[in-house]
Amino acid sequence: MPTLRQIAGVFARNANLTLGGGSATTAVLYREIVEKRQWVDSDRFTLCFALARLAPGTNLLAFCTAVGWVLRRLPGAVVALLTASIPCTLLVVAITVLFSRWQENSLVQAAIHGAVAVAVSITVKTCWTIAKPHFKAGTRVRVALIAVTAFTLHLWLGLPAIQVLLLAAAVGFLLPEA
Repeated sequence: MPTLRQIAGVFARNANLTLGGGSATTAVLYREIVEKRQWVDSDRFTLCFALARLAPGTNLLAFCTAVGWVLRRLPGAVVALLTASIPCTLLVVAITVLFSRWQENSLVQAAIHGAVAVAVSITVKTCWTIAKPHFKAGTRVRVALIAVTAFTLHLWLGLPAIQVLLLAAAVGFLLPEA
């Protein structure tokens, strides 16, 4: 079991110094917490991720809090939340001040467009990082079918994300892995 200091170090470093948004941070935390340190297994990590998506507000902070809870209960949740949020909040305030001064600059605008393209690709990569352990022989069709259906329901039929997540959970429960 990791110490609170170890939890603080991992979340302070990875939640605050990973560029690309929540998806990139989730992928980095997966490598750090599941693959490298083996503090939790892939199933628990995925459960924290799914539950965080159901929570209102900032999903990344809910996710960090959930992982902290799994690691050390309430003290772990508080440490993960605070170390994942306070430093980057201060950084965002500083960046916002700078952006408000430079927003008309064409180079800044070009950089933002490039950053958006990278953020989309990082999001796709994160989806694969989280889905990959569940995408194994015998479950590939099931996982792909649930993913495509969820994407269709949310994007093209406009079903709210919370309803899609709850529906997917029900389908996963009713159609367990072979």
